Order: sequence, then structure tokens, then C-alpha cells
Amino acid sequence: MTYFQRLLVNTLTFIALAVLLPGMVHVSSWLMALIASFVLSILNGFVKPILSLLSLPLTFLTLGLFSFVINAAMLKLTSTFVGEMNFGFSSFGAAIMVAVIMSLVNMIVTEHNMQKYQDQ
Repeated sequence: MTYFQRLLVNTLTFIALAVLLPGMVHVSSWLMALIASFVLSILNGFVKPILSLLSLPLTFLTLGLFSFVINAAMLKLTSTFVGEMNFGFSSFGAAIMVAVIMSLVNMIVTEHNMQKYQDQ
């Protein structure tokens, strides 16, 4: 999946989750969802590898489940940079739930794209 496809999928996921879970996820506009997707991609490129490396023992002990906590931390950091009034979560638990849902959505879309390109 290309960078722009992933950016679009994350933007649409943020908007869909804000509509489906209005008490847990807040996105003020589609532009804020796009900006949040862009900020998240930057944080995932620079900050997440460092956090993943530092938390490797804990991730190993939890059989990989701690990676959802790292993803939730990236989402909360994104909401801090974008602004809580424009993009945010009601709690850290809500951020963990969004991280799990986003991981599933990205996995499904990536798998669909892999099958599409294998058929050619």
C-alpha cells in the first residue's frame, strides 16, 4: 500500500470512528482527520521505532499486545499535536480501542491490495 493510500485509509477510519463512536472519538472536520493522519504518519516514522525498541521486553512478555498500547500512545500524541479541540479521544482506553480497530482496518486493506497485485 502506498503512502497516500494509507493516509486516505487512516483519514476515512478516523472519520468513520468519530461517527460510530461519538462519545469516544472526536474529529472536528475531514481536514482535521487528514492532518491527524499526516501527523500520525510522521510520528510513526520517527517516534514509534524508538518506543518499540525501548519496550521490546514488555512487548515480548505480553506476546505482542503491548504494541497496541504503543499505537494508542502515538494516537494520543497525535491528538496533542493536532489539538484536543480538533481531534481527540475521551480516554486512553478509547485510544487503545481505536488503535486496535485501525490495525485491523489497515491489515484488511493491505491484504486486499496484496491479493490484487498478485492476481496481475
